[in-house]
Amino acid sequence: MPTRTDLPELDDLLPIVDVIDVKTARGAVSLREFTAGALGHGPLWIKALFGVRILLAWALRLETAVPDSFRLRPETVSFTPGDPASFFTVVRGEEDHYLLLKVSDNHLVAWLAIITDNGRPAEFKVVTLVKYLRPVGRFYYNLIRPFHHLVLLSMCRAGETSFASR
Repeated sequence: MPTRTDLPELDDLLPIVDVIDVKTARGAVSLREFTAGALGHGPLWIKALFGVRILLAWALRLETAVPDSFRLRPETVSFTPGDPASFFTVVRGEEDHYLLLKVSDNHLVAWLAIITDNGRPAEFKVVTLVKYLRPVGRFYYNLIRPFHHLVLLSMCRAGETSFASR
């Protein structure tokens, strides 16, 4: 039986994931600007959390992706499947509508979707989807979950404002 959702861009993934988390943001920015601001956001406290995350992954013998240090710009945000976007890979997207990104580790697969309604100001749904591949994936994600919320909220704020005044 089909599942109805307010996230039709993700209907194929919703039945197979273990975690769905949705944050909303509003800003006078485009999807490219929001994405570049959110993914390019890297204050010291987030870098420190990623350092702890790397140590935790090492202790649990997990392979995990590491964010790169280049700063995303709106003009470099790609909608082409297979292209990189921070430590994600583009799965699919539609200019001025949504972008779906994916990262695969040996313990879980995570998707990040950014969906906009293109209003002025635009509303953005920032959706995290997680599929556990092994029991340690559930353990790991539940350890980082409180920090995930803080990081995503900070990314949303950066996406809302990073390119708004330009």
